[in-house]
Amino acid sequence: MLQAIRERAQGWLAWVIVALISVPFALWGIQSYLGVGGEPVVATVNGVEITDRDLSRRAQQARLELRERLGAAYDPALFEEGRLRAEVLDDMIRQTLLLGVSNRIGMRVSDEEVRMQILAESAFQRDGRFDREAYERLLRLQGLSPAQFEEQLRQQLIGNQLLRAVVGSELMTRGELAEYRRLAGQTRELSYAAMPAAEFRSDAPIGEEEIQAFYESNPARFQSPEMVKLDYLVLDVGELAKGAEISDDELRRVYEEDRSRFGRPEQRSVRHLLLTVPPEADEAAAEAVEARLQAIRGRIAAGEAFDEVARSESQDPGSAGEGGSLGTIEQGIMDPLFDAVAFSLPEGELSEPVRTRFGYHLIEVTEIVPASVKSFDDVKEELRAEVSRQRAESLFYDLGERLANVAYESPDSLEPAADELGLPLLQSDWLGREGGEGVFAYPRVMGAAFSDEVLVGRSNSDLIEPERDVLRAIVLRVADHRVAAVRPLDEVRDEIVEELRSERAREAALQAAEGAAEQLRKGTSWSEALPSAVVETPGAVGRDLQSVPAPVRGLAFTLPAPVEGEPSVGTTVLENGDVAVVEVTQIKDGEVSPPEGPSSGSEGEMLAQLLGRHVYDAMLADMEMRAKVERNPIKTTSDL
Repeated sequence: MLQAIRERAQGWLAWVIVALISVPFALWGIQSYLGVGGEPVVATVNGVEITDRDLSRRAQQARLELRERLGAAYDPALFEEGRLRAEVLDDMIRQTLLLGVSNRIGMRVSDEEVRMQILAESAFQRDGRFDREAYERLLRLQGLSPAQFEEQLRQQLIGNQLLRAVVGSELMTRGELAEYRRLAGQTRELSYAAMPAAEFRSDAPIGEEEIQAFYESNPARFQSPEMVKLDYLVLDVGELAKGAEISDDELRRVYEEDRSRFGRPEQRSVRHLLLTVPPEADEAAAEAVEARLQAIRGRIAAGEAFDEVARSESQDPGSAGEGGSLGTIEQGIMDPLFDAVAFSLPEGELSEPVRTRFGYHLIEVTEIVPASVKSFDDVKEELRAEVSRQRAESLFYDLGERLANVAYESPDSLEPAADELGLPLLQSDWLGREGGEGVFAYPRVMGAAFSDEVLVGRSNSDLIEPERDVLRAIVLRVADHRVAAVRPLDEVRDEIVEELRSERAREAALQAAEGAAEQLRKGTSWSEALPSAVVETPGAVGRDLQSVPAPVRGLAFTLPAPVEGEPSVGTTVLENGDVAVVEVTQIKDGEVSPPEGPSSGSEGEMLAQLLGRHVYDAMLADMEMRAKVERNPIKTTSDL
């Protein structure tokens, strides 16, 4: 049928078909012809559009970076999708503003700078060198082409130029630096007492209305995370090696072709006695050293012990204390002249003086260990593992290419790939974005599982290599999907009741603490204001004293300076939920030494950078306030 169409699509008929196709292309573009339409826009910044696709890609990048940075501490519940997308969009808006300003004032980044930045990125390197395959594979995982990534990197570098220009323009004055040192070195004399919230706990019933109100006002606390169940295929070189069948005849052939690999060369235990010859010595001086060594040789030949003579006469600091012993050596390790004599002497025979670049030696071989070759039986299993691995590695690359091709050609199922390659089709448990065990512990794998192509488009993933330099690959697809949702009230009722009771206890403890603080301000003693409390008196406390709880230090350094005879008192909630009363009785400022310049040393440079960053942030806020920014509602996966 196709051939018949082809034969008839000649002459005037072909031109009519071309004309019909060309009209929609010319008037509305290829997207309209395909029914795609324009991409959804989430924000417009001074006329520049930020698309939903760009936002999704950047949000996925941010999540992967957070997971890499936090490791085991990563908790997806802390990075709810809507909030993360909103924060990423804010950052994209700022970057768009920065790029606009940078372009207006003429800032540029050369192609060479972009290239050098990419070459220096460790994620794109293998064995310390840039690896194009790793580069393209990582970009593909993030849904980027090299051209898109390079343009994105160029924009970031241009924005960084403006940041460096602003931050680098700030200086610390002598007065500002002195004020910083005064405050940074300040200590405060304080006392504090903790009031356990548990002592104020009540089991009084919690009303249904209060439970409902808490549930409705804290939906994020009771949200079950978005989860997927995955079908997947794993290609592992270790498993391939287990299935390789290698005959003994093949192993013996490999053994015979390279027997030297399994041999051990002759080894000799050697000792020597050295008399050094200075580099500037003339022939007469060298002959004198040789004559002296001959005399020493005569003493050893006459019956003196070699090791005793070496200890007293040898000028080799490394071996003299060991009686001249150099241990067991193989041929090729020592100086060539020394080596030649040492491996030609019979065991127990003393050499004549041997001249090397170090001086004159007497050499004696105390033991000869003959060369040997391991038998085939001794190395057969080692050879089997090696040949199996080599064959499996070759098979891995072949099967990997086939797996990628079949998974791409049949994007809506992994069964064709499983059947063709003979791999078991596996299925995971429910997994969140934080991943799980085995191959699902790797950010690359989970990033692909939650990508738009796999999660929304329900296509097979690309071939993913979870670890660099490990021959293991995976292809996956989403078998089932649960969107993030708020758990039912009945399921979380006990949690809410427990939280409300803890909250009531904290409020009661805080109220009691405020009463005690007021008494202390009026001059009442600790024993009267808090008769059952244990009062801690750490004395003069600096800002970084770790033995004092951080909330106590934070409050102590924000309380006003005490008036003479009247302490400064406040209350704070500790990290465990208890409440503390804090009293500051004295403040001592840090010592201020005269600075050498307007930004003396690294301390001044650090403060200048902090001040410059503050100015930069203020500049960004002003730019955003003046810009024309239009935002559209942000959609999450659950809205799709």
